[in-house]
Amino acid sequence: MKNKSLKQLKIAHLHVWDKKNKGDWAIVLAVQELLKANFPGCQIIDFPVSLLKEGRLAEAQKINQADFVIIGGGGIFYSYFLPYNQEFIKAIVKPIIIFGAGYIKEVDAPEIKKEAALSVAFLARQAKLVGLRDNNTKKFLIKNGVPANKIQVIGDPAALLKEKKLTATQLRALKLNQSPSNLVKKKSPFRIGLNLNYAGWLGFGKWREDILKAYREVAEYFQQEYGGQNGLGVEIYYLKHHPGEDHIYPELKIKNLRVVDLKPAEQKELYGHLDLIIGMMLHVGVMAFGAGTPEISVAYDLRNHSFAEYIGYPELVVDLEALKTGELLKRVKMVWKKREKYQQAFIRLKKKIATKQSLFLKKVKTII
Repeated sequence: MKNKSLKQLKIAHLHVWDKKNKGDWAIVLAVQELLKANFPGCQIIDFPVSLLKEGRLAEAQKINQADFVIIGGGGIFYSYFLPYNQEFIKAIVKPIIIFGAGYIKEVDAPEIKKEAALSVAFLARQAKLVGLRDNNTKKFLIKNGVPANKIQVIGDPAALLKEKKLTATQLRALKLNQSPSNLVKKKSPFRIGLNLNYAGWLGFGKWREDILKAYREVAEYFQQEYGGQNGLGVEIYYLKHHPGEDHIYPELKIKNLRVVDLKPAEQKELYGHLDLIIGMMLHVGVMAFGAGTPEISVAYDLRNHSFAEYIGYPELVVDLEALKTGELLKRVKMVWKKREKYQQAFIRLKKKIATKQSLFLKKVKTII
């Protein structure tokens, strides 16, 4: 590190800041927790990632007042944010660090245009360090001309978001104040979480009935298999990640469905109380993983596969085309039997991701 104390450091952080989307919010919180831990006393200055596409040179000068620039994490290599403005990127003279960024390719969406893809590659070449959240994002950059030896895959920062303990009132309201369930001595209901993506994915309508039917089948299975005569043997939670989901989860028509809508750190804490989650939004799975709970992801995007492959468990994804054949319930039954194995593996994997991100940030100290 050059002649500047950590307490004087200013960090420009370009990111998606959508507090309506719990996943986007969780990413920012997690990245900034890591920055504060690795650069004690630093000052973090927030900038919207949209500046890379629409920013004026005067805004680049504001960014240049920082000592270095962190871009990410999250799915910022996405057609909505592209193409990046190369002149704006060139106007940033302070060291650029890409941290935990990912590539997005939704089901049935067209390929990113070449101009947009090349603008991502330009940003990566301009960066001093490139840390990505998964291997498919790495393949995307290599395909568009970024040298493989410049890229590190460090995982999704949101997996490391610090959980916040729930209050006694919250625990009671959500029926979480009893001992966690387990296979051998069941002292409380089994707890199943559900999540749908109804927040901007234009393809939902095409798969709507298949998705809702498959989710109902899963809920009915647990209620019939474990509910008991009074139905108290299982609790089913809807895990809300975006207000748009208010328009879809009632259509699940699941009896006694409990809706959970907490701040990211509390939501992640709650995920650690659940036995299994079935979700769609990527960061339901990322946060569940970080909390040690297996999640089966219904894949509306390449990123669902990317995360499952990165952690080494591709079977935790079900494609939309497979819903008609009952594949979601089949996969649920398979994962359910081995859920304790996943829980133990996730603890080890999370430590590995924490180490990778810590080592990456140590490299940052050598270039600023």
